Amino acid sequence: MNKITAIGEILFDVFQDSERLGGAPLNFLYHIHKITSQGNIVSRVGSDMLGKKVLSFLDKNNIPTKFIQEDDHHPTGIATITIDKNKQPSFVIGTETAYDHIELNPELEKLIEKETDCLYFGTLAQRSEISRKTIQSLLNKGAKYFFDLNIRENFFKKEIIEVSLKAADVLKVNSDELKLLNNMFLNNQVDIKNNSRELMEKFNIEILAVTLGDDGSAIFRNNEFDFYKQLHVNVVDTVGAGDAFASIFCFGYLKEWSLKKINKLANIFASEICKIKGALPESDDVYDFIKEKINHD
Repeated sequence: MNKITAIGEILFDVFQDSERLGGAPLNFLYHIHKITSQGNIVSRVGSDMLGKKVLSFLDKNNIPTKFIQEDDHHPTGIATITIDKNKQPSFVIGTETAYDHIELNPELEKLIEKETDCLYFGTLAQRSEISRKTIQSLLNKGAKYFFDLNIRENFFKKEIIEVSLKAADVLKVNSDELKLLNNMFLNNQVDIKNNSRELMEKFNIEILAVTLGDDGSAIFRNNEFDFYKQLHVNVVDTVGAGDAFASIFCFGYLKEWSLKKINKLANIFASEICKIKGALPESDDVYDFIKEKINHD
């Protein structure tokens, strides 16, 4: 079994009428853990009511809390979410929160160097110097690295993205993020296939996925290419759909599935997550469904 670790933000998605636990690294790792019963999450929460909710939620779902740091000085992260008429979310993300202060320690170094086959990370938790130094110090340690770009608001810098791309074996972006990378590093005409190939060559990336919303996704590996489009029905919102896609993309990559199988199942799972409110299902039915698909597809 491949050992997967995710590092970065844990936060609460605050909707108009409710709050739901989220943050891309947690969403990703939650799905991985439900599918494999393994995986670790590295983050930091406040010593506040929301922080206690995070730890309680993880305990309840048998996800290890050993690498969740507690912070007496900074609050647990929140993101205020507004859903538009097309069911698309927009985020206003709080700053100076606990996950901006993830500290490096010997236990964390040991986790990455000895007990991790693949490390998932993004950009949001790298917005602050403390968490950025921690995350970047864990790169290039011999594991596989899954970089989920996940641009949020203006919390990114070219230098941070460049360091992350150089470390990445696996890259996931959406179409807007691919345009951003093209503008930053290539300056070519916007073309999904050409831009993807050029980025893979420039940064020595093994496999790259571009998610296209309702239009499906494209995955590239070596000289291979696969496109898949899933029909979305009964959409409640698209919060966490990209994280759901990322979890199956990562799992399938580590299992050495064909691109066709990775793309199809990642899209199907993302589509199932769009049928619920928020990023994380309250029932395990969707995991039973996707595990059956994994075993029989």
